Amino acid sequence: MATRSDTPNLAPPLSSVLLSSAGVVEGVLDGRSLTDALSDVDSALRPATQAVSFHAMRYLGWADAVGRELVQRYPSVLFESLLLVSLTLLKEEGDAALAVPGMPIYAPHTVVDQAVTAASNTRSLASFKGMLNACLRRFLRERAVLAAAVADSLEAQWNHPGWWVKQLTVAYPQQWQEILASANVPAPLTLRVNRRRATREKVLEAFQAAGLEAEAVGESGVVLATPKPVIHLPGFSEGWWSVQDAGAQLAAELLAPKDGMRVLDACAAPGGKTAHLLELAEVDLLALDADAERLTRVEQNLDRLRLASKRVKLKAADAADLDSWWDGKPFDAVLADVPCTASGIVRRHPDIRWLRRENDVRRTATLQINILDALWQTVAPGGRLLYVTCSVFPIEGARQALEFLQRHPDATRLEAPGQLLPVAVDATPAAQHDGFFYALFAKQS
Repeated sequence: MATRSDTPNLAPPLSSVLLSSAGVVEGVLDGRSLTDALSDVDSALRPATQAVSFHAMRYLGWADAVGRELVQRYPSVLFESLLLVSLTLLKEEGDAALAVPGMPIYAPHTVVDQAVTAASNTRSLASFKGMLNACLRRFLRERAVLAAAVADSLEAQWNHPGWWVKQLTVAYPQQWQEILASANVPAPLTLRVNRRRATREKVLEAFQAAGLEAEAVGESGVVLATPKPVIHLPGFSEGWWSVQDAGAQLAAELLAPKDGMRVLDACAAPGGKTAHLLELAEVDLLALDADAERLTRVEQNLDRLRLASKRVKLKAADAADLDSWWDGKPFDAVLADVPCTASGIVRRHPDIRWLRRENDVRRTATLQINILDALWQTVAPGGRLLYVTCSVFPIEGARQALEFLQRHPDATRLEAPGQLLPVAVDATPAAQHDGFFYALFAKQS
């Protein structure tokens, strides 16, 4: 459990971590993903910067609203980012402990002192260190007044864009608060056992021997009580398991591949579902993705899991452009895990909410239509197509499935979970999962 201390227990100085985290937040505000921005951070600073940056992303709406009360005009985006990161570390202790288990909770004067030190040591910020100091000290003096000033802000209250909150209140009038709250609960580390390399019992025994608390979840899953770096877990190098959310593990099971089938994974990267399909049956599989660089991750994952073979082909191509990749031979099973807003996996990627714009929802829905209609042509009579998104917006889920049936009278909808809303608040690690939508269609013979 996190403890309050004047002496940070992170190896790097807090001033360096704050400045590094501010640079990451600056990148997100400029449109970069958190993962991409973190890749530029020095390896010695990366673990601490990741913890603080994730925390900042989870409370950025609140910090932004407070920051606007403190500053009429920011002198630079980096100054803004340093202020916002610092404010999130000055938020209530209970919230900080919830956001990043194991991350120290610093004494308020330590945060202020180290933030000013970070500004002092940065050429572009040095002349504004007094301004930063004044803002943070004012926050500490007027915390209650500032809280009241931002109380009516949806962004401050729920730490999501206002348009996002409004869409969820309409779509889920009974569950919207839990969905938003779940997004700020850090996800557990959930694994899927590679049944071709190990049994779940073997994995659990190895974890127990290593002093790691873990339990079974779903058909092939294992969830750890406390997340650990995956490369240090038993069985990583041996390919015993993959990292995959419990909700995502349903995809391959729903498509239910059988030996000898011709299978397409249409939007395959990073390869978790591709590998699961290969673990379930001996199939001829084509893994397709529009991003050639991300497709290399599929190859790497299959190699580690010992699943690569001549029966598995990887191809970089646009799934909607059949002429660029399809040989005209139909598939018995097609997995269409299509691009979406990723609004269902915000707890794992807390920057997503700040990177998305309201018009992105309809834009991705249109892209999904184009991909689905193209892929349906590749399904053999009697074959099946599984439509998957990691979204909670109905236009990318239930509405998309209904409209697909209207466009394709030769499609029959089979049993599938439909919309899975994220479960995290007050749930045990084994009961938690991200938000997904599943619709399974069979093509009439």
